[in-house]
Amino acid sequence: MSLEVVGLTKMFGAQRAVDNISFTASTGQITGFLGPNGAGKSTTMKIATGYTMPTSGTVRVDGVDVVQEPLKVKRLTGYLPEHNPLYLDMYVREFLQFIGRAYGIEQLKNRVEEMIELIGLTREHNKKIGALSKGYRQRVGLAQAMIHDPKVLILDEPTTGLDPNQIIEIRNIIKEVAKAKTVILSTHIMQEVEAICDKVVIIDKGVIVADADVKTLKLGDTQVEAYRMVFESAIDATVIAGFEVERISDKEFVARSASKNLRQELLKVISDNELPLSGITKSEEQSLEDVFRKLTQSKKD
Repeated sequence: MSLEVVGLTKMFGAQRAVDNISFTASTGQITGFLGPNGAGKSTTMKIATGYTMPTSGTVRVDGVDVVQEPLKVKRLTGYLPEHNPLYLDMYVREFLQFIGRAYGIEQLKNRVEEMIELIGLTREHNKKIGALSKGYRQRVGLAQAMIHDPKVLILDEPTTGLDPNQIIEIRNIIKEVAKAKTVILSTHIMQEVEAICDKVVIIDKGVIVADADVKTLKLGDTQVEAYRMVFESAIDATVIAGFEVERISDKEFVARSASKNLRQELLKVISDNELPLSGITKSEEQSLEDVFRKLTQSKKD
């Protein structure tokens, strides 16, 4: 495993931001690291990159313990934070050379040219960073995170604010890079996770509530049947409250049960109460958004 989180806990005074979590991420794999705001994602990523020390537990990057050797871990990890910190008055090549010198990279000129080509900055490399579009600024951020050839790449909301074309371009770069590295991707965009992630770790209130590959999470409990109901107009949800029901909107609900007669039971309630049903379909798998909401909302006070 390139990254291993073991019994990680972080306290801020009396607040337990991360509560004894453990998970792993492997080379050649993109791991989605998800959670609501304030769940502990950023704290975990800061510990993993050696910028914050844990209260207990540890993170190992390529076998190196972040508690014992934080500087070495920084050399093994690349980090693109959500708010990409760039020197806007620097030219692209100048900035990458500056970052490379900080890492003490040998043959720096060749490495900078290699990153410019790999990340797709060739067309814009003679511009100041402040003159670049947000999509190209994200590319510069990726290049600085990767210039020292880290084993692990941690990306926090890498496509926030980008247009659809830019999102696809950045996704393709991440997928290509992930073939030889361990990539951890934090995002609130579930479609992004479904598009590029192999595995998902979900954290809520500092605790891991899911750790599985995307397909397994979406399939959920195979013993439970699920039906999605769409109504022509808003309905009184208390009418179907006798089932395990997830509300998607005033007109759309998903009902789940281990009963093999769930469809018939639902149709009887709908008919008896003369509800304006537009359609009912069996859900073989949930959307990742459904899974996320169910796992995080169920733990709210």
